[in-house]
Amino acid sequence: MALHTDLPIYKLTYQLMLLSVELTRSMPRDFKPTIGRKINEECVNLTVLVFRANCSQDKTPYLDRLLERVQVTELLFRLSKDMRFVSVPQYAKVIELTDMIGRQANGWRKQSASAPATSPSRRRGLSDF
Repeated sequence: MALHTDLPIYKLTYQLMLLSVELTRSMPRDFKPTIGRKINEECVNLTVLVFRANCSQDKTPYLDRLLERVQVTELLFRLSKDMRFVSVPQYAKVIELTDMIGRQANGWRKQSASAPATSPSRRRGLSDF
């Protein structure tokens, strides 16, 4: 099992978190505690879900939640774009990152669902050679 910080999906979620902090910093004061805080919380949750999926034997529930949280993050940023809190190019960068995160999460989910559950303590017998 790789360290979660070395995973490409973790690097993308961290990049999204950095971008969200930067973009919510310039939101109007009335919306920072509501929309801004929720966006930042969602991005932190994405990084936590990557960590939990990496540590878990059954990754599917965490990856399903991660995909759901990606959709919520996209929705909140779309609202921010529509209210003109973020520009169209900034929104495009967010969507690019969330798209890459979604693709990697789906690939990881498919891979973990198709991988046979093998015990690391299984001894090799003569028939395994």
